[in-house]
Amino acid sequence: MNAYAPILVLGALGAGFAIFSVVMATLVGPKRYNRAKLEAYECGIEPTPTPAGGGRFPIKYYLTAMLFIIFDIEIVFLYPWAVSFDALGIFGLVEMLLFVLTVFVAYAYVWRRGGLDWD
Repeated sequence: MNAYAPILVLGALGAGFAIFSVVMATLVGPKRYNRAKLEAYECGIEPTPTPAGGGRFPIKYYLTAMLFIIFDIEIVFLYPWAVSFDALGIFGLVEMLLFVLTVFVAYAYVWRRGGLDWD
């Protein structure tokens, strides 16, 4: 158990700092909407004050997030494959080609459905 004590202490410090930051931001932070908060930021859609139960987001946000996750996961699998390419042989090459083909089919589907068009 002594070997894991530093890891547990570091995890507790990280969790404590995260909780402290969230609590302090809600207590000390401004609670009024001003002109700077209502300006468009990165996405180009004008933000509005949300109702008490939350608001609806356009489906484009979720499609963009899913595309990011798909390509992020692809990189997570491609990097170790590239490192151990020689050890895997032809089996590894065929499996990776099938994986990339599957991701490409998903990409082509999203492209045909207009998921990459920025209106």
